Amino acid sequence: MKKIELLSPAGDMERLKMSVLYGADAVYLAGTAFGMRSFAGNFTPEELPKAVEFAHSHGVKVHVTVNTMPRNEEIAALPPYLEQLQDAGVDALIVADMGAFTLAGKYAPKCQRHISTQQSIANYQCAQAWYDLGATRVVLARELSLDEIRTIREKTDKKLEIETFGHGAMCVSYSGRCLLSNYMTGRDSNRGACAQPCRYQYALMEEKRPGEYFPVFEDEKGTYIMNSRDMCTIDHLKDLMDAGIDCIKIEGRAKSAYYAAIVTGAYRHAIDDVFAGREIDPVWRDEVEHVSHRYYSTGFYYGFPGQYTEHSRYIRQWQVCAIVESCDENGLALCSLRNKFSKGDTLEVVGPDKKPVAFAAGEMTTVEGQPLDEPRTPQMQFYLQLPEAVPAMSILRRNVDLSPK
Repeated sequence: MKKIELLSPAGDMERLKMSVLYGADAVYLAGTAFGMRSFAGNFTPEELPKAVEFAHSHGVKVHVTVNTMPRNEEIAALPPYLEQLQDAGVDALIVADMGAFTLAGKYAPKCQRHISTQQSIANYQCAQAWYDLGATRVVLARELSLDEIRTIREKTDKKLEIETFGHGAMCVSYSGRCLLSNYMTGRDSNRGACAQPCRYQYALMEEKRPGEYFPVFEDEKGTYIMNSRDMCTIDHLKDLMDAGIDCIKIEGRAKSAYYAAIVTGAYRHAIDDVFAGREIDPVWRDEVEHVSHRYYSTGFYYGFPGQYTEHSRYIRQWQVCAIVESCDENGLALCSLRNKFSKGDTLEVVGPDKKPVAFAAGEMTTVEGQPLDEPRTPQMQFYLQLPEAVPAMSILRRNVDLSPK
């Protein structure tokens, strides 16, 4: 059994550092153009080489999304952009458009070319065709079952790498190729600006009776008829490895640094356990419940995932309090505040390769040494005694239900 690669999101530098330090084998990110997540922080031409340098210094590869479908007026900007990505040391480009794929081979020949899920690769002939054209990897359509993936693996060149999504939000439309957002709001999902109208609650209004709304039910459960559940495969990693998948991707470039850290850390340990023939430590399975998420499913791997139609709200039961900037051998930590808390509150600290540990917040001081009962100012630095020494970029959190009502 081949050990599966863990590919984590990096919407900006903070999220990149979290993904890298919490155990990703590779990260995927975007520059300021041609990427499918225009609302993520993304990386400027000045930031990108620094991001690549940080990732490479930790043995982590960098994949850059160039997966929009460029218009005529945009094509001229693509060759210099591809050259810029290659010069920055990027390892792979994720492309969806055939023209972009061809230009990437010409202007960034040192970068591998990975075919985006936007291409909806759903059969072995299509996967093999992309390999024959020069692709190193295909990101399969999200709608495939494990049996279909096994067939693709069996009937394609063994040098072709297969990547699939393993965790995160699912799209109601086929491989994310949706026109609904563009039609309703003018924000094109295929150009990185989806407004997620599939999450809205809809009703029916008859033309001659304006203002009179009739509920639209998929079944007796509710009216969110297009709302998809989130994917979670942490309990099924052995099946994914056995199917011949080379890489699983954690969705979430627009999500928080906390999400990137916790989900990456959970899957890192789970993958290591499965590959070593051990049972997954339950603490890591529990960690994916500590991030903001919708009700989980296993995607299409084992059949139709089903929908949750009562509402489209996220489950949010944990709040980040602070980030550890440094910590001495006795557990005295210099922290940076994210959300206020008070002395005596029950917190958890979780970090790179560190299981969560609960403790009561004790004595705190300002950096000048003044006693502090409740840090309040966002980003302020303060000292807090932790129950043990932890690495930098560890996270302090507390259990508080922030789920929308």
